[in-house]
Amino acid sequence: MITYDYVVVGAGSSGCVVANRLTEDPEVSVLLLEAGTGDDHTAIHDPRAYVQLFESPLDWAYVTAPEPDLNGRSIHWPRGKVLGGTSAMNAMMYIRGNRADYDHWANLGNPGWGYDDIFRYFLKSERNSRGASRWHGADGLLAVTDPEAPHPYSLAFIEAAVQLGYDRNADFNGARQDGTGLFQRTIKDGMRCSSARAFLHPARSRKNLHLMASAKVTQVLFAGKRATGVRYTQNVNTQKVGASREIILCGGTINSPQLLMLSGIGPADHLQSHGIQVLTDLPGVGQNLQDHPMTRFRCWTSAYRPVHSSSNLVEAGLFCSVGRGLVAPDIYMHFLPVAMVETRNGKERAAFSIASVVLRPKSRGSLQLQSRDPAIAPVIHAKYFSEHADLALMIEALKIARGLARTRAFDGIFVEEAAPGAGVDSDATLEAYVRETGDTLFHPVGTCKMGTDPLAVVDPRLRVHGVEALRVIDASVMPTITTGPTNAPAIVIGEKGAEMIKADRAANG
Repeated sequence: MITYDYVVVGAGSSGCVVANRLTEDPEVSVLLLEAGTGDDHTAIHDPRAYVQLFESPLDWAYVTAPEPDLNGRSIHWPRGKVLGGTSAMNAMMYIRGNRADYDHWANLGNPGWGYDDIFRYFLKSERNSRGASRWHGADGLLAVTDPEAPHPYSLAFIEAAVQLGYDRNADFNGARQDGTGLFQRTIKDGMRCSSARAFLHPARSRKNLHLMASAKVTQVLFAGKRATGVRYTQNVNTQKVGASREIILCGGTINSPQLLMLSGIGPADHLQSHGIQVLTDLPGVGQNLQDHPMTRFRCWTSAYRPVHSSSNLVEAGLFCSVGRGLVAPDIYMHFLPVAMVETRNGKERAAFSIASVVLRPKSRGSLQLQSRDPAIAPVIHAKYFSEHADLALMIEALKIARGLARTRAFDGIFVEEAAPGAGVDSDATLEAYVRETGDTLFHPVGTCKMGTDPLAVVDPRLRVHGVEALRVIDASVMPTITTGPTNAPAIVIGEKGAEMIKADRAANG
């Protein structure tokens, strides 16, 4: 059996970072295993085309179990089955979250994860087109840029928010997060800058980095309690590979807990019900699932105006608070100068959309195995709006969206409210609309959360509790979801995780 120093499972937002940083040392050998394929598909690189990737061969195309509080609907969860993972098919928004997110992680028993501790990793990873400053890095690998030619409707949205009394914010990653403005994006030279493009491709020429695509890991192998290798399938062949130092799971919020459970790490009763021998009883594996719920508000407009070729469609937004005395925004709007739906003739109808989002949901879901067969997707219970407070916030968010559309800023643009519709104007009818149309913003996290409490899966150094030489480094380790899109935080988890591995190696020899 071939053996490497480290085996990294998953070339997504975090995994590409880990592979790059570990192989900076030419004496260290790394194997990166990715279940998906190469990232040369045209729609990956066109910032406007990511919706075309949904339910394509590059999408794991997960669906939740019927959601009780969404009228029994199952929700499609696109996840990238490709180099770069979901960073190869997301909306490319660069939002770090709020200082309070990370300080809360530290207060939950995760020293070293407060905002002041991890801020430098954001600067390290970033190559911001605005140059180096107090808030931004300019020497990193991840391209972060401003919109080249913001759509006039996006600019109208910002003016609408100002007219409703919200402050302008030129930098959501600066001194404050609340307010309205344009988003920066992970776009370089008019094309998507995924984690693969930023971190993996520059390292591909290193002799100590070995990449296998279309290689699905099905089990972590152990000698006693120490992880020693993995079993994977590639081209219908099953093979094993060893790791002399560590196995690092970077499969994301669905695949990392699934692989742990398939390997005997998880809730004992659940594993035994599938005939899996229990190596370590960790009841938190698959629990603590969180996501940002979203509901769309859509209006017909007076004319269709195409977006710029480098637009990610989500150009402008608003972070605001409905609750009182909050340390971070609880509502988020992102504006799209398009309908995101096609008419029968295949052309985009003249419209704009506002996605209303609950940023810090109280609802918690879970993930369990459906089968011990690795090819069968796990059962996902997102439990959207299982806490009524989330539903109440969403109703308020829709009211804000409706108010924005009816400001003077949209005079000559706004024609008619298409959804939910002018007749849907009471809390009861808005609640019914949310239950009928509520969706995901594609930010699942938390199923292998870090901490020291009974439901923690990894410790603050991201080592899996109860075993040796096994870590999880991806968005699944977040104890609570960040206040905004999760790609930038996942990249920083990769940065900090890789540095901790290097430090532990230096300390232990």
